[in-house]
Amino acid sequence: MSFPDAYAFAFSLAATLMVAIVIFRAGDGTLSVSPASEYDGDVSEIIHEVDPFAP
Repeated sequence: MSFPDAYAFAFSLAATLMVAIVIFRAGDGTLSVSPASEYDGDVSEIIHEVDPFAP
């Protein structure tokens, strides 16, 4: 998934679920998204965080 696609997906999830979403690089090099509370990977792999409550 490209970064623009991952960001759009993360933004949509964050707005729908009203939770923080992280965009991270998976082990095979692709980008993926997950709710921040469910992400248990390496913090250094996080590319961006989308927070629906951020100003």
